[in-house]
Amino acid sequence: MRPLDAMPAETAASIHTVMADIDDTLTTDGSLPAKAYSALERLKAAGFHVAAITGRPAGWCDMIARFWPVDGVVGENGALYYAYDRTARKMNRVFATSDTVRRHNQTRYEKIAERILKEVPGSAVSADQSFREADLAIDFCEDVAPLRQQDVERIKAIFEDEGAVAKVSSIHVNGWYGAYDKLTMTRRFTSDVLGVDLETEKDRIVFCGDSPNDAPMFGYFPNACGVANVLDFKGRIEAEPGWIASERGGAGFAELADVLIAAKKTSDRRISA
Repeated sequence: MRPLDAMPAETAASIHTVMADIDDTLTTDGSLPAKAYSALERLKAAGFHVAAITGRPAGWCDMIARFWPVDGVVGENGALYYAYDRTARKMNRVFATSDTVRRHNQTRYEKIAERILKEVPGSAVSADQSFREADLAIDFCEDVAPLRQQDVERIKAIFEDEGAVAKVSSIHVNGWYGAYDKLTMTRRFTSDVLGVDLETEKDRIVFCGDSPNDAPMFGYFPNACGVANVLDFKGRIEAEPGWIASERGGAGFAELADVLIAAKKTSDRRISA
């Protein structure tokens, strides 16, 4: 992980798409600071494609896609994307699995949740579970007292013992049935909505994140950036970002936006000169 302020100007100027996790990347201590939201607005105004890539539920994604200055949202760790067509006034909702499969899996998640709550005291089903379409989120520090690392690992292990995929975020352990993750749905979203081929354009896309469930994105995008709190998970992430901001949470994302916008303005002035 290299300091963000060491990113070459030509690299920063080549970026055309910025994607970001939400919790502890755009947010700070559970809230969305004005400077992070403003950074999203400034990126859009400067001509960047902007998207949120999150583990948060479908219900939240619908609101974010509709009201935030973004081109769309990949939610529930890749189970879906929502993109609002402002001209047609239509929300486009795309899922990785069918309605039938998602309904069937809900009964499986109920059994897993019962087992986790019994075997890991202090854990809880996430408060946003009722807004989810395709996964089970177990809270280990958002609305409960923070659990020990071994308890978090135990939750993950129970999911896997039940045959589910499990990923750890900064606040939840998310589990699901299905061969998808943040990266697979991001590939579909960029093609469908942005008209961008991820494979040929990945050098010109920045993903910003903070935790282990961002590893597929960190590993894929050469110019992925972590906010400073990604260091809290150092040694526990399968792939680390190429760059790291000096600030934590929303301030770190705003720092990234400043670097990219400044580089684009300088490049645009040179082209027009």
